[in-house]
Amino acid sequence: MSVQLTEEQIALLNDRDSHKVLATVDESGNPHVVFKQSIHVAEDGNIHYLELLESSRTNHNLVRAIWFDRKVSIVVKGGDKQSFQIKGEPLEVHVTGPLFEKHYVEIQERLGDVDLAGVWVIEPQEVINENFWLRKVDEEAKHPLFLHLDRIAKTKVQH
Repeated sequence: MSVQLTEEQIALLNDRDSHKVLATVDESGNPHVVFKQSIHVAEDGNIHYLELLESSRTNHNLVRAIWFDRKVSIVVKGGDKQSFQIKGEPLEVHVTGPLFEKHYVEIQERLGDVDLAGVWVIEPQEVINENFWLRKVDEEAKHPLFLHLDRIAKTKVQH
């Protein structure tokens, strides 16, 4: 089921200064995690990932994800410590046509003489805020008994 990204999430994903990490899995289920700055949100709300190397491990894993209905994960972190994870489903890859040509021209203008293997379309299905302080409050509310004994002792001493 698709989710709509917020304006704040879109801005962070489209920010060239944000750190973006794409996680896929191989045929054995082993994770492959890499920094990929060529990730952005398209006008339709889906995520586009521009793969530059035809033979990359990421590209192979994305093909496998389509064949075997596997998900991917994208983590984005901004300079203001804002961070979130998007779990998504690769829907298709464009290797020709108007979308491919648009991104091919943009990549060549930005990086010079490089290839574009494909434009992957990833549908966001779940967004998790990864901000530590928000997660801490949420986890403590969900699991009030998950406290280390030293924290419990400190609370008793203070009272």
